[in-house]
This record gives sequence, structure tokens and C-alpha cells, in this order.
Amino acid sequence: MNRITVEEYQSAEKMPLVVVLDNVRSMHNVGSVFRTCDAFRAEGVVLCGITSTPPQNEIHKTALGAEESVGWQYAEDTCEAVRRLQAEGYTVLAVEQCEGSTMLPLTHADIITPEKKYAVVLGNEVHGVQQEVINLCDGCLEIPQFGTKHSLNVSVTAGIIIWEFARMQITGKNDDNL
Repeated sequence: MNRITVEEYQSAEKMPLVVVLDNVRSMHNVGSVFRTCDAFRAEGVVLCGITSTPPQNEIHKTALGAEESVGWQYAEDTCEAVRRLQAEGYTVLAVEQCEGSTMLPLTHADIITPEKKYAVVLGNEVHGVQQEVINLCDGCLEIPQFGTKHSLNVSVTAGIIIWEFARMQITGKNDDNL
């Protein structure tokens, strides 16, 4: 299966993507995000506000140890975390349904390029990303939905968004045939 060790993971090249969790309540969702970040070698996770931090049995239950391989930080205030990431050169995008959002799948005409560093902010299971956080972000990404519901579970959203960034890294271009 060509699995690498935690030590090899930590020294391996990462996808230049940080996932920011804005007040995510469920530790199972947090664990799932860690596991998906590990799968695609995302750079790290920032856990904000009421989002639980490792070590926690409920996080470990879904992360299956990814909370030990994926780098993470805690920030009490999501707005401060966004400002810090922007100061470090990240383009920060909220994943939220909002006016002017960029709809997935991404194409060559969108704001995403493989050469830049990105952070994506995923919000609370009920309230989404806080409006004050959205206002600070450099843009919004949106996943098209065609059913009766207008939201996805935050861990499912993370998987879709992280894959979209990984897809562009794999191809080195925004190839819509993947």
C-alpha cells in the first residue's frame, strides 16, 4: 500500500493548503478533517473557537492517528487566524454560499493557481462560517447542490474542497477532465 510513517509524512512535501475550522462542534467532524488532510498531505489545520483540539478520543476515533501526522494549531479567534494566514502570504477563502462565490469545479479562469498558498475556512455545522470571517476572506468557494438541502456535512465539504485543491496540484493545471 506504500504507506509512509508519521515521521516521513512530517518531512514530506505538502500541498500548500491549510484548513481552518471555524467553531466546528463535532469532534468526529474534526477527526474526519484531519484524516482527509493526511490523505492529501495538506499543510495543516487551524482549529478555532469552540473546535476541540487533540488529544481527544472522539477525534482519534475518526482521525485514526492523522491528528499525530498533520500539523495543527489552535486559535481562539477565527478572524485573528485569518489575518495571520493572510500576513503569511496565504489567500484565504471561505467555503460558504454567498454572493459572488466561485462555484466548483474550478477552471483555469478561477482565482485558484497551483503556485500559491491557500487556506480554506469551513464553518460551524449549523451556522456556517461567521459573517465577520467571510468579510475578511479573499473570496468564497461554493459547492453546487441540486437537492432539497442547501448544506453538506462539514467533513464531506472538507473532502470535496481538499480534493479540488489536490486535483489542481496533481495536474499542475486546472484540468477539468479529472
